[in-house]
Amino acid sequence: MLYPETINNLIECYKKLPGIGEKSAERMALYTLEMDQEIIDLFVQSLADAKTKIKRCKICNNFSQEDICPICRNEGRNHQVICVVEEPKNVIQFEKIGSYKGLYHVLDGLISPLENINPEDLNITSLIKRIDEEKIKEVIIAVKPSIEGETTALYISKMLEDKDVIISKIAHGVPLGADMDYVDALTLELALEERKNITSHEE
Repeated sequence: MLYPETINNLIECYKKLPGIGEKSAERMALYTLEMDQEIIDLFVQSLADAKTKIKRCKICNNFSQEDICPICRNEGRNHQVICVVEEPKNVIQFEKIGSYKGLYHVLDGLISPLENINPEDLNITSLIKRIDEEKIKEVIIAVKPSIEGETTALYISKMLEDKDVIISKIAHGVPLGADMDYVDALTLELALEERKNITSHEE
């Protein structure tokens, strides 16, 4: 028996979410029909707000509801250290640890010639501009230890080799090829604390 068009449309919408197949989408659609109207209204409003109210911080490129995100505005943080990450959700990972008190810079991807992602496609130019303008003393490269991650780290270190800044990379307590999404908090914290210098400039 075919579902009514409205339910089929809802199933198709759920299938557009990552990791959701036909059966899961069907279960989610049918469960949605059983939800209270108050919860449905909250879902609808939250989806609309996420699309219309969330923007990118003009400084670090992280998700924000304001032009400048709360982390960049926080005077209590160390504004001389920048942790470079692949995407906004990596910022959340480090913030959950609670031990890192510097700033962030979101690249929005990694260099990958096979996927036609080149350095100019990432937020590397804005990173260099921040280092020049904000008197940054250390740049921590915290991307996944993959071929793309290593290529990106090497490129950034080359671009910054004439700058008076320490360049470090998180330690390889993070397994080679691991997706940062699945690295536990303790491993990530140790990798950050035991970061290794790539280059440094002596005064």
